[in-house]
Amino acid sequence: MAELMKTYTERQTQIIDKSIKIIADKGIQQLTIKNLSKSLGVSEPAIYRHFKSKIDILLAILDNFSKIPDELHSEEKNQGKSINILENIFLSHIGYFSKNSAQAAVIFSEEIFQNDTRLSEKVYSIMEKNETRILKIIKNGQSKKEIREDITAEHIATIVIGSLRFLVTKWRLSNLSFNLEEKGRTVWNSIEKMIIGRKQ
Repeated sequence: MAELMKTYTERQTQIIDKSIKIIADKGIQQLTIKNLSKSLGVSEPAIYRHFKSKIDILLAILDNFSKIPDELHSEEKNQGKSINILENIFLSHIGYFSKNSAQAAVIFSEEIFQNDTRLSEKVYSIMEKNETRILKIIKNGQSKKEIREDITAEHIATIVIGSLRFLVTKWRLSNLSFNLEEKGRTVWNSIEKMIIGRKQ
């Protein structure tokens, strides 16, 4: 059964957004209800009226992020050859993170979520969902001879997803010192050469 996405109130969304900014700017250790209430200019009990704990806020951050792949895998991006679909998805993610560096700081730091079972299970679920989608596209491309078959679909998925994660993480740790979208395009061009094996 598909997991039902939660909807959040305007105040809850404000809390989520502020939490992401605190984590991105100061680290997960500084995300406390006390610091959050100060940043929002409200009392601590006001925060607890919307979220029971910090863990619930982190779960909400992950829940919101899990919706992003659905938007980036829109119908219009799933037209044409499989290699073009993969390109659209890869570059759409790059484009998203280039405009939302704080999200990247949170999502690509899974160690943040390892100390709580609910959080680690949510991160794993998101990773599995994304990999399953990518694998389906790759296998479809292989069946149509659009993507090379001498490399397993699982390994190609690792190349695509791993390259995206490494590039975004390097960009973030370099204090956004290069143009992520331009670099993403050149990295994708190299990935494409590797996984089609020949010009289509």
